[in-house]
Amino acid sequence: MKMSNNIAILASTRGTDMQAIIDAIESKELDAKITVMISNKEDCYALERARTHNLKGVFVNPKLKTREEYDEEISKLLEENEVDLILLIGYMKLMSDWFVQKYRNRVMNIHPSLLPAFAGDMDVNVHEAVLERGCKYTGASLIFIDEGADTGPIILQKLIKVENDDNVDSLKDKVQIVEQELFLEAIPLYFEGRLIVEGKRVFIE
Repeated sequence: MKMSNNIAILASTRGTDMQAIIDAIESKELDAKITVMISNKEDCYALERARTHNLKGVFVNPKLKTREEYDEEISKLLEENEVDLILLIGYMKLMSDWFVQKYRNRVMNIHPSLLPAFAGDMDVNVHEAVLERGCKYTGASLIFIDEGADTGPIILQKLIKVENDDNVDSLKDKVQIVEQELFLEAIPLYFEGRLIVEGKRVFIE
C-alpha cells in the first residue's frame, strides 16, 4: 500500500530540527505532511512552533501512567492521524518495548554524536563529553529505534571537525545543522521505500 507521507513528531524541547522540517515542507522541498506533533512536556517550545504553523500540537500528560500506558495513548493518536513515519526530536522519554515492536523500523531518532560513541548521553552532555575526550571529529547519527538506548540500526551519519576553539555551544550549533540535513535526506528515502533494514544494518537502494 502506498504511503501518504504523513509524519508525526515527538518532542520535549525547543524543536529546532522540527522547524527545519516544517520549513522544507512549506517550501515544497520535502514532500511530506506533519499530521500531529506530540509532547510529554506542556511547556515544550516545539508545541508553540507547531501551533504557529497551524499544525496539530498535542500535550499528553505522562503523570500516573506506566510507560506502556503512555505509549498506548501515543499510539492511538498516531493511528487517528494516519501516521506513516514517526520522528523523535529531542524527545526525552524512553519508549516501551511494546511501542518499539509495534512500530519497528518506523521510528527515527536523531543523536548528536557518531554512534556508537557517546550512546545514552543527551544533548549538551554529549558535546561536553566530546570536548573532554579531545575528539577530533563528532557529528550526528540518525537511527531506527530499538529496545536499547541509541543502539538501533544506523540510517545515516554526518561528520564535522572539532576545532580548537569549539565549546559546547558552538558544537551544538554545528551538530544541529547536520542533524537537520540528515532528516531531510532520510525522510524521502523512507517514503520511497529505499531504506532496507537487515539486522543492525540499513542499506540504501
